[in-house]
Amino acid sequence: MTSRERVLLALNHKETDRVPIYDTPWIPTIERWHEEGLPDDISVVEYFNYDIVCFSADTSPRFSVEIIDDSEEYITITTPFGGLRRDHKNYSTTPQIIDYPCKRREDWEKIKERLVPDQNRVDWRGEWEVDLAGSKVSVCKGAHSEKSVRATRRAYRRTGVKGCRKASKEGKFICYTAVVGYDKIQNYVASERLLRAIATEPEWVRDMYGTDAKLVIDMYEIMKEGGFEFDGAWLCCDLGYRSGLLFSPHHFEEQLRPTLKHLFDYFKAEGIPVILHSDGCARDLIPYFIEDGLACLQPLEVKAGMDLVELKKNFGDRLTFMGGIDVRAIANTDPSVVEYEIKTKVSFAKKGGGYIYCCDADSVPENVSFGQYCRVVELVRKYGSY
Repeated sequence: MTSRERVLLALNHKETDRVPIYDTPWIPTIERWHEEGLPDDISVVEYFNYDIVCFSADTSPRFSVEIIDDSEEYITITTPFGGLRRDHKNYSTTPQIIDYPCKRREDWEKIKERLVPDQNRVDWRGEWEVDLAGSKVSVCKGAHSEKSVRATRRAYRRTGVKGCRKASKEGKFICYTAVVGYDKIQNYVASERLLRAIATEPEWVRDMYGTDAKLVIDMYEIMKEGGFEFDGAWLCCDLGYRSGLLFSPHHFEEQLRPTLKHLFDYFKAEGIPVILHSDGCARDLIPYFIEDGLACLQPLEVKAGMDLVELKKNFGDRLTFMGGIDVRAIANTDPSVVEYEIKTKVSFAKKGGGYIYCCDADSVPENVSFGQYCRVVELVRKYGSY
C-alpha cells in the first residue's frame, strides 16, 4: 500500500495496513541524530519513511531580510513581513518579537499592495534553503549557521517541481501547505493589538484574513499550473493556548470562520481534503470544523487538554485526528512510559480508521535521542497495524 492510499483511507475513516506516520523534527534534533547514528546520506523523511510530504509558496509581503545584530548565540534580523525579531541561532526556541510592521490599519493598507501572486514566490528548481514544510528559511547571508543549513538540506530534500514529482512516483501523500488566519496575521500585528482589533475593528481583521487567504489560493493555482501535484492541503492556524481559545467562539464565527470555510470549500472543490494545524486547546471549535467540512485536526496538544481518546470517542466518526502523542512521554528515558503512551492511544484511535500519528508538539525536540525516536516509530508501527 502506498502512503497516498494509506493517508486517504485514514482521512476517509477506513482501516489500512497501519496508521500513517509523520513528524517534523527540529533542526537541532536532526543534528543530534546525525551524531548518534542517522546516516548523513539520507534525509529524515526518507529514513523513517514518513507518509506525508509538504510543499509551499512564499505568501509574505517579501520585505528584505537583513541582519541587525549577530552574536555568538543569538541573531536579530528583519523579517519578510516587515518586522524585527531575535532568534536563538539553532532556531529551537520561539523567537522574541521586537517590532511589528502594522500598528494601525493604514500600515496594513500599504503592506496589502505587496500581497500579489507571482511565479517568483515558488521554489521551482529546489534552490531555496527550506524547512520541513518547504518554506524558505535562509534569505540573507549568515542568518543560519552552516551546520544548521546542512542539517536542513539533509532533513528535507524533496524541493522544487522535480522533488514533487519524485515524491509522487514514490506514492507519498503530497500537501500544499500554508499558514493562514489569526496565526498568519500575527506576523503583521502584535498579539495584544490584534486581539483589540478583533474586539473593536472587525472589518479590518476580516480584510486581513481574506486578503491573505486569496494569496494562498492564488499561489496554489500557480504551483498546480506549474507542475506540482497535490493530494491534500495543510493549513496552519494556532487558535488556542493551554487553557482555551485565544478569542471567543463568537469572534471566531463572526470573523475567521468565513475565511476558513472559504478555504475548506475551495480545496474541497479541487478534490483534496484539508488538514488543519492548531496548537493549544481548540476543542470548542471542533463542531464548526466538522460542519464546515474539515477532514483532519492536528496536532492535539496534550498539555492543553486535547485528549486523543476523548476526542476520538466524541468526534471520531466525523473528523480524523492527527497527533495526540505526548512529546514529554517520547522524551522520557523510561521505555515503559513511551510504550504505554503509544499502546493506549494509538491502539484506540486507529479503530475504524480516522487516525494519523504525529507527536502532539508537531515537532520532535532535541531532548529526544535518535535511538529513542527509532523506538517510537517502531512502537507506532507495532500498535498501529491492523
